[in-house]
Amino acid sequence: MPPLLAIDYGQARVGLAITDPEARVVFPLRTLAWETRDALFHELLAVISDQAVTRIVVGYPVRAGGDEGLTGRQVRNFVARLTRRTDVPVELVDEALSTEEAAERLREAGYAGKELLARVDAQAAAVILERYLRGGALCCEPSSSDS
Repeated sequence: MPPLLAIDYGQARVGLAITDPEARVVFPLRTLAWETRDALFHELLAVISDQAVTRIVVGYPVRAGGDEGLTGRQVRNFVARLTRRTDVPVELVDEALSTEEAAERLREAGYAGKELLARVDAQAAAVILERYLRGGALCCEPSSSDS
C-alpha cells in the first residue's frame, strides 16, 4: 500500500504528514507557507506525485450544532480545488484539538518558541493522519462546495 498524505490546511501555512509505505507509521513531512493558491497547489501536487500518494486526508473543523463556520467553508473550498487537480481520493477527518495535541507533543520533545511554531502544522497533520489510521471515519462529505 503506497503512502497516505494528511493535510492540516490553514490560510497562511499548510502542514503535511505522510505514512510509511505500509501505512503503519506516521511522519510529519513539512509545512508549506503559501502566498498564492497556484504556488500552494504546485507544491502539493509535487508532493503527491513524488511520494506516490494513494489517498489524501484533510483535517476538517467539526463544530457543535452543525454550523460549518468560516474555517469549515475554507477547508471545503480548498478540498474542491484540490480534487479538481488530482485523481487521488480525498477524505475529511475531524481535526478537533489536533494543533493543541501537536503542540503538546512538541513541548514534551523539548521544542519551544519559534522551533515549536515551525513544526506544529506538520505535527498537527500527523495527529490527523494517526486518527484516520485508528479508524477515524469520514466526518462529512469531502466537497459540497464548488467555490
